[in-house]
Amino acid sequence: MKTKAVRMYGMDDLRLEEFELPDIKEDEILVKVISDSICMSTYKLVKQGKKHKRAPQNIDTNPIIIGHEFAGDIVKVGSKWQDQFKPGQKFSLQPALNYKGSLASPGYSYEYFGGACTYCIIPHEVMELGCLLNYDGDSYFEASLGEPMSCIIGGYHANYHTNKQNYHHAMGTKTGGNILILGGCGPMGLGAISYGLIMENKPKRLVITDISDEKIKRAKEVISEETAAAKGIELIYVNTATMKDPVSELMELTEGHGYDDVFVYIPIREVAEMGDRLLAFDGCMNFFAGPTNNEFKAEINLYNAHYTSTHIMGTTGGNTDDLKEALYLSGKKLIEPAVMVTHVGGIDSIAEATINLPNIPGGKKLTYTQFNMPLTAIDDFAQLGKTDPLFEKLSESCKKHRGLWNSEAEKILFEHFGVN
Repeated sequence: MKTKAVRMYGMDDLRLEEFELPDIKEDEILVKVISDSICMSTYKLVKQGKKHKRAPQNIDTNPIIIGHEFAGDIVKVGSKWQDQFKPGQKFSLQPALNYKGSLASPGYSYEYFGGACTYCIIPHEVMELGCLLNYDGDSYFEASLGEPMSCIIGGYHANYHTNKQNYHHAMGTKTGGNILILGGCGPMGLGAISYGLIMENKPKRLVITDISDEKIKRAKEVISEETAAAKGIELIYVNTATMKDPVSELMELTEGHGYDDVFVYIPIREVAEMGDRLLAFDGCMNFFAGPTNNEFKAEINLYNAHYTSTHIMGTTGGNTDDLKEALYLSGKKLIEPAVMVTHVGGIDSIAEATINLPNIPGGKKLTYTQFNMPLTAIDDFAQLGKTDPLFEKLSESCKKHRGLWNSEAEKILFEHFGVN
């Protein structure tokens, strides 16, 4: 059968093409992709081309399908998996495979397996690793956003703390502690706030920094200080660009204690160094942001590492348990992945949006692959709705949900474009 997909042939070379998929083997599964959100990691892939560790060296002749944050419906199941999966099931997927030491992942490495397409073939290793998950939620976009949420959740779980009595590491952020998220008003930061308000290791205080008043304003609108206070957590948004001495002023917010857990969400040397300086005794800093420069470095205070037990780590991606947790919490409406989304588009918008991702303002770009639609900011729905009935309906739906994308809006799109 034919599929339409955005394929990468090399550095900055993305093409939307239609081509024939081979018949599935007995250990493969054919799926219909419905939603695929665009990740900054894909932008980094496109900027590196063959130089990326996950990209095959023959992409110029055997291009790969990009996109790894996707969800959809199972269409056909090979005989090996027919006792576990059935046609018509919704699916979500954990793309961090690590199959027998291979770096191959959907969206980076496969000719017939990725999210920016109408149909694709899931290979045997995905099912063998338990990375194809049944999804029972009422929207596809939340399943797509399960992948970035799993990365966020994985970061929280991977932090650790020590003690002087033994050598046991207490995993996770410190209960009742101070958490600092540097550069936290972007899409991933907002997801981190949403999870931080409901997680088991409940913090005393969440401090979120950014240097954009506009981004801070939106963050307050979608996750307010009052919402956090109702959950017993002090949530503070600050613009460090307006501070005379960010380190001392951020330290004052903790009554001089410092931050038990620091997450660096932007790959800027000065920000990482500031996070290190703000660590409390036994504080853990997680360098969460992935730099494109493989020589990226920052100066870390090793005196503090020795005498005050500060420690530095980094996480990338989440595991399957993190994804299961993300899907469960989303399904129970305990977290709100929609806070990440600011733009919605169709399959024809993916290539240009990916190549220009850092230059497009706002947060997460969510795309639906079964139809064409220009990438459109949710904030522009109302204006477009004055002349377009579709955007009028979408605007009304988002207004009912604090300006956020939602399952009702998704269904409006599906009805308009005839997606079954």
